[in-house]
Amino acid sequence: MQTAVTSRSFAGVGPYMRLAFIKKRFSVHGGAEKYLQTLMRQLSKEGYEIHIFAHQWSEREGATFHKVGILPFGSFLSVVTFNMNARSALEKGHGMDCVVSFERTTCQDIYRAGEGCHREWLTIRSRVVPLYKRLSFRINPLHLSILAIEKRLFSDTGLIVANSKMVKQQIMRHYAVPEERITIIYNGVDLVRFSPDNREVWRDKVRQDLSLSADDTLLLFVGSGFIRKGLKTLISAMSLVKEHNLKALVIGGDKVNGYRRWAAQCGMNGKIFFLGPQREIEQFYAGADLFVLPTLYDPFSNATLEAMASGLPVITTSNNGAAELIENGKEGFVIPDPLDVRELADTLRDAISHIPVMAERAREKAEQYPIQKAAQEFIETIRRVKETDRRLDQHF
Repeated sequence: MQTAVTSRSFAGVGPYMRLAFIKKRFSVHGGAEKYLQTLMRQLSKEGYEIHIFAHQWSEREGATFHKVGILPFGSFLSVVTFNMNARSALEKGHGMDCVVSFERTTCQDIYRAGEGCHREWLTIRSRVVPLYKRLSFRINPLHLSILAIEKRLFSDTGLIVANSKMVKQQIMRHYAVPEERITIIYNGVDLVRFSPDNREVWRDKVRQDLSLSADDTLLLFVGSGFIRKGLKTLISAMSLVKEHNLKALVIGGDKVNGYRRWAAQCGMNGKIFFLGPQREIEQFYAGADLFVLPTLYDPFSNATLEAMASGLPVITTSNNGAAELIENGKEGFVIPDPLDVRELADTLRDAISHIPVMAERAREKAEQYPIQKAAQEFIETIRRVKETDRRLDQHF
C-alpha cells in the first residue's frame, strides 16, 4: 500500500524524475548522511532532480532544500512533529515522482531502515537496564510514538530497504511484513579514504601524539552512545588480558566520566583514551591494530566496514548487521553474546596473534562493498519501484 504524497504524472523511469529524500538532520559525522550524499551525487550526475526535506542540512549543493519545522521541546515532540510536518511539506504541490525516507516517517514510497527496528532494540536494552527503566518503556511517550510510527510505516510503505539480513528478519518477526517487501542493500565504504596505505602516513604520528610505543597493541572503538555500543564490556575485557599491553582509543560522543571511573576500577588508568568525535577518523584507523565493537545493537555499523577497508581486523557481535560480512578467524571474530566479558577477552587474545593475516583479508572483503556500489543498488531499487508504479498506472 503506497502512502507517499507523489505525482501520478510520472512519464518514465529514467532521468528527469523528481526525487525527494527525507532526513531530519545532517551531520558531517554521520554514516547515513555520507551514504545519502554519495547517492544524491550519483543521481544528480544521471540527471535526476533532487529535493531534500529536512529540519537541518549543511550541504545543499546540487539539491533543492525544503525546511521541515519541528517542536524541539523534548524528543517525543520532535519525532511526532517532524513526521507530521514532512507530510505537510510534501503535500504542497511539489509533485515528487518518488519519496525516499531515511527517517521513521509515514509519507514515503521507500523507507531505508538504517536505524533498524526500535521494538527489537527495546527488547535487547531490557537486558541491561534496571526494572524501573524496563517498565518506563511501556509509558515513555518517545518510545510509544516511535513504535506507533514504526508500526504504521512498516505496514504502509511500498518498499523497505534494510541494511542487513538481521534487520530484515527483525522487521518480519515483529511486524509480519512479507519478505518480498524488504530488500537488502548493505552499506558501502569509501575505499580511497579508508585504506591500509594510510598507515604509512598516520600510524607513527597518531601513536606519538598519544605517547604510545610501537609495542602497544592499540584497540579502536568508534561509536556514539557508549551503552549501546558496549564500551563498558570492552574495558572490562581488556582488564582480563594481562599478557598484552593493551591500549584503546575511544572515538565518539557521549558522557565519559562514568567510563573513566570504570576504567580506574578495572586497573586501566591511562590506557583508555577518550578522543570525542573526530572528522579525520581515517587517521585513527591507521594508528590502530584492531577494531573492537561489542555492540548491543547496530543495524549495520559503518565504522566496522571502515575499519575493514583500513586493513583492521574486527571483533564485534552478532547484534551488528555488519557482522554478516565477517567469517570467524578470517576478517575478524563475531561473538554471540555482547555482554560476555570473558569471551571477549579470549577473543582479543586470539585476534592479537593473527592480526597480519586477518588485516589483509579484512581489506579484501571491504573491497567488495564500495560506496558507489551501494548507491547504484539504491538507484536501481528506485527505478524498480517506479517501473512497478508505471505498470499499475497503465493497468488502471
